[in-house]
Amino acid sequence: MTTIQVHDKKFIPFISEADLQARIKEMAKQLSHDLRGERPLFIGILNGSFIFAADMFKHLSIEAEISFIKLASYKGTKSTGNVITAIGLEEDLYGRTVVIVEDIVDTGKTLSQFLPQLEHQQPKQLMVVALLHKPDAMTHPVKIDYLGFSVPNKFLLGYGLDYDGLGRNLPEIYQLAE
Repeated sequence: MTTIQVHDKKFIPFISEADLQARIKEMAKQLSHDLRGERPLFIGILNGSFIFAADMFKHLSIEAEISFIKLASYKGTKSTGNVITAIGLEEDLYGRTVVIVEDIVDTGKTLSQFLPQLEHQQPKQLMVVALLHKPDAMTHPVKIDYLGFSVPNKFLLGYGLDYDGLGRNLPEIYQLAE
């Protein structure tokens, strides 16, 4: 088992690149099937979802658009509890199928505050796709329509997930070593 160090913390392998890519292809296939006949707008939540969103998007077999919005609630390894919107959404969502793309849903607070903002724009339907979900950390219930992996409530790194800005570029996911 290869341990890596980022800043002052050690991390151990958790989900391999091969397992990530296989699951993402399955999710894209299911989305393409379920949304055939639609032209959905995918909204990736920055910064964490950009790699997942790109990999999933290139495997879709339907016409679709993608945009990004920046929401943040983390500082270091802990959630601050405050959701900050840094980059706004410009697309009109009225009557559209909208798919939110998240890297990880843990407490659910970010989405529980963001989804009502989107619902005010009256989309035809609003769905959530998440690569990772920490059910044991959930304090604000959010419906996840398409889920890659349920994971334990441990700090994760890699494949878009960072620790104080580093580690997003790792092709697999690591967990904090105990």
